[in-house]
Amino acid sequence: MKKTFSFISIFILLTFSFLNINSCSNRDDTVSCFPNSTINVNLNLNLAAYNDLNFVGQPIYIDEQQSGTRGLIVVRTLDNPATFKVYDRNAPHLCPDNNTTLEIKNGNSIFCPKDNATWILITGQPTAVSSLPPKTYFWNYDAATKNLSLYN
Repeated sequence: MKKTFSFISIFILLTFSFLNINSCSNRDDTVSCFPNSTINVNLNLNLAAYNDLNFVGQPIYIDEQQSGTRGLIVVRTLDNPATFKVYDRNAPHLCPDNNTTLEIKNGNSIFCPKDNATWILITGQPTAVSSLPPKTYFWNYDAATKNLSLYN
């Protein structure tokens, strides 16, 4: 009985380990050709270039060094506490190609010019064509210094 129990336990453990390794749990649920790059950007929201991030719903593009292969879209989603969304500008559902760089459209949505896929800017929820949300990155905000750090 103990051998049977051990065999079943090991089988179950291996099955769950395999499922965990192949799951899309770490925002890797993009197309397999999605580029991986280092994200490490610090923004001082006291500077005029980043002033829009002091207001909810005012997105900006970030095209600095270490901001991905095509840059980032950053938007403040809440005021108190300050909350942000940081999106990669590569379309999550298409391999990088001409016209697959995500853009802000009408100030409230994200748009892919290649196939007209759209997402809600504040939430990243897909609204047309793609079922995948844009890839997001981590952020940390220091309200005292108004320093916003973006990273992966």
